[in-house]
Amino acid sequence: MTDPLSKGWRDVWDFNDLDVSERRFRAALEAEADAAGRAALFTQLARIEGLRGDFSAGERLLAEAEALGGAEGWVLIERGRLLRSSGDAASALPLFEAAFEHARAVGDGFLAGDAAHMAALVGDVEAWTARGIELAADGPSRYWLAPLLNNVGWSRYDAEDFDRALDAFEQALAVRAEDLEQPHEREIARYAVGKALRALGRIDEATARLERAVAWATEAGVETPYFHEELAECYAAAGRKDDARAQAERAVELFREDDGAGGRLGRLLEPAADAPTAPMPDAGT
Repeated sequence: MTDPLSKGWRDVWDFNDLDVSERRFRAALEAEADAAGRAALFTQLARIEGLRGDFSAGERLLAEAEALGGAEGWVLIERGRLLRSSGDAASALPLFEAAFEHARAVGDGFLAGDAAHMAALVGDVEAWTARGIELAADGPSRYWLAPLLNNVGWSRYDAEDFDRALDAFEQALAVRAEDLEQPHEREIARYAVGKALRALGRIDEATARLERAVAWATEAGVETPYFHEELAECYAAAGRKDDARAQAERAVELFREDDGAGGRLGRLLEPAADAPTAPMPDAGT
């Protein structure tokens, strides 16, 4: 049985369209004769229900997976995800820990990496990131290296430990750059590097990173409002008021009905003639 979760699973999942994902997993379920393979697929259908917010439906699907057997590690991690999504992170952590230990015992590096990644989100982020990185040097678990580094980077950023945040973000970008099939994730990683650089006052370097991310997203037709928002902040910090306003306008347009975004960027939307002449301070947003 080919593991539907650790080999080719990204071709099945579309996290932007859960209905498409469900149809694909149900088609795979119809074609899968092996009981353990069917159990693994049921866990992913449970994950879809968790993302929809239907936690009872998710639990019912996990019960079907348990009855079939052979996917114990995935049952643990998806039950943990259901609990975390429902707001019970404390109960989720032991399940992620158990999934990690189970995965290591059976030699499933991909599942172990996923479990470490999830445990880092609800537990000791530094400790679990270190454990995940230790096993993610190569093989299937390497997929989780960038998410682990990204998570610990944002944890450090939120704690205003910007130097160490930058270190994690730069490592994540280096890993993402190796994966030619995921250019959007690479540019998101570049955005994070730029954000940390701006927080450190390294405005020219931050601007170069954000300009590159914005240029890629524009050319690829997948503009991201956060890229424009951060580039606007970089331009404002450098005293480039017209450029800052143009980027802020584009960010607000992409955010559409997000009133909070307009509030964050309101000071950058003023006409250049009325804007302060001194470079704006770092907003830390």
